[in-house]
Amino acid sequence: MTGTANIKDLLVRNIRTSGIYIAFVVIVALFALLTDGRLLSPGNITNLVLQYSYILILAIGMVMVIIAGHIDLSVGSVVAFTGAVSAVVVIKNDMPWWVGVIAALITGVVIGAWQGFWVAFVGIPAFITTLAGMLLFRGLTHLTLGSISLSPFPQSYQNIAMGFQNGLLGGNGYDVFTLVVFALAVVGYAFSAWRTRSSRIAYEQSVEAFPLFITKIVVVAAVVMWFAWQLANARGLPNVLIILAVLVIVYSLVTQRTVFGRHVYAVGGNLAAAMLSGVKVKWVNFGVMLNMGVLASVAGVVYSSRSNGAQPGAGNMFELDAIAACFIGGAAVTGGVGRVTGAIVGGLIMAVMSNGMQILSIGQPVQWVVKGLVLLLAVAFDVFNKRRAGAR
Repeated sequence: MTGTANIKDLLVRNIRTSGIYIAFVVIVALFALLTDGRLLSPGNITNLVLQYSYILILAIGMVMVIIAGHIDLSVGSVVAFTGAVSAVVVIKNDMPWWVGVIAALITGVVIGAWQGFWVAFVGIPAFITTLAGMLLFRGLTHLTLGSISLSPFPQSYQNIAMGFQNGLLGGNGYDVFTLVVFALAVVGYAFSAWRTRSSRIAYEQSVEAFPLFITKIVVVAAVVMWFAWQLANARGLPNVLIILAVLVIVYSLVTQRTVFGRHVYAVGGNLAAAMLSGVKVKWVNFGVMLNMGVLASVAGVVYSSRSNGAQPGAGNMFELDAIAACFIGGAAVTGGVGRVTGAIVGGLIMAVMSNGMQILSIGQPVQWVVKGLVLLLAVAFDVFNKRRAGAR
């Protein structure tokens, strides 16, 4: 029989997920207070999107790797190498911007297939394979660039990460197009949530009480439209936010609604059971690593576009930020658990903390300490939940 749940029931039942969102709200409120509102100013919110988009792109791929029970330490070097390839094609050889993007993406496919081969078919642990890849692709970046920076990109390439969609529908001091896009997104979210709730009722599963469901939709709509208003009053809709939104939607569907996505969870959750169930474990592992290579190349294009060039040291420590975003976002250390949206929220938590501390002129060493402690607490929270569940 269908049942309804109140706020307390939902928080307890989904403590991992609800804890992430509560922590995010608390951190945003704290830094908004400490920075006298500068954190939430239209210009700074736009900068947040531009500055941390490539980490969020990496987190989307990394969460799938972690769900499958692996880790990828090479993504920072892959970002640097693919950006270098694109720079050589566009800047050195004077090719169109889109040729450089295609070259970077092909490079990412080759890298993902290379690492996937060693992990899936040779059986070398991903930790070792990607540690080797971190050194290998960093060295190839130096060789490709001759250990010097290469810049600048043409304006068309810079627009990938630094361009905006503004003025398409007019607006007096604000961009109407940005508001329309986000309003359509809210409608889509509400429709999807309604369908999900109706499906659960049809299968006699427990759902939240209807007033609580409506409240959730209203709160999400208010937050999203507030965010849209801030962007609309700054420079409009960033191109990179469109890229990120498409990736989040696509990969949320892939992980939650496709056979491949279910197999990724099965492999990470219980490898022996997955093999007995007929899951092609080798090809799943190969696909996960291949996908990570592709998304790392997308991040490489975005980062090189934003920095207006390619540098031998680009992407340094990006892998740690991406991994931290996934674990803070609720991914389990042992695999089998995690969501794309959780990784995005985890990445936003890291972004807000970094940006807030920069506004407060807090030094980089202190920022590293704070990030390390937050990551440690996130994993400790995961371990505590597992122990509590096992004790029941």
